[in-house]
Amino acid sequence: MYKLIALDMDGTLLDGSGQVSAENRYWIWRALDQGILVCLSTGRGVPSVQPYLDELGLNTPMVTVNGSEVWEKPGSLWIRHTLRPDWIRELRELAIKYDVWYWAYSTEGIHDKNAWVDRPLNEYEWLKFGIYSDDDEAREAIRKQILNAGRYEVTNSHPNNMELNPKGVNKASGLKEICRRFGIAMDEVVAIGDSLNDIAMIREAGLGVAMGNAQDAVKRAADRVTDTNVNNGVAKVIQLVLQGG
Repeated sequence: MYKLIALDMDGTLLDGSGQVSAENRYWIWRALDQGILVCLSTGRGVPSVQPYLDELGLNTPMVTVNGSEVWEKPGSLWIRHTLRPDWIRELRELAIKYDVWYWAYSTEGIHDKNAWVDRPLNEYEWLKFGIYSDDDEAREAIRKQILNAGRYEVTNSHPNNMELNPKGVNKASGLKEICRRFGIAMDEVVAIGDSLNDIAMIREAGLGVAMGNAQDAVKRAADRVTDTNVNNGVAKVIQLVLQGG
């Protein structure tokens, strides 16, 4: 029934030590052996995804940086969506105003509060901006201003952060591009994740699954809730799918 399994990484595929368990690895390979595409769909950029691709031997499509990049296969970029340099300037000024941690992904890597860019902003291609704060009031004030701007996709990968992509760009939009390319319907997709940046793909997949450790909003959006990332929740979903459950 299902032709594609989309896996978030942190808090989903990876355990608390950032590793892929033997159990998860085994069931990913079983799915691949049965002709199912297994695609990583992550907020990470390619440099930090590559070691896992190598470990798993994946040569399948993937969604990175929350949908800002869609890859036909590793090393073969298909689609890229960028944030305008003046938007990056605006977001950084907002982060500085509220004295919060911030970082941004460009095609050249990660730039953060302690190591900002050394060239004009327009010399970079910007993919995502992130903000982190334990101060709920500061975070909510920033969130309101960002939402009022009306040009950002606002998600998170942790309850205390915000991740910003161009509006309409998310993991679901990336998976839809992959599905169009490979002739797969979204109801033939299984999507598994734990954070707000996973909600769009979980809602639009044929089977949307939240991890046992997922944020409550993700669990409410999902069709099913599996075990946690430290108890091989991904493996249990794939096993169920391959058994027709």
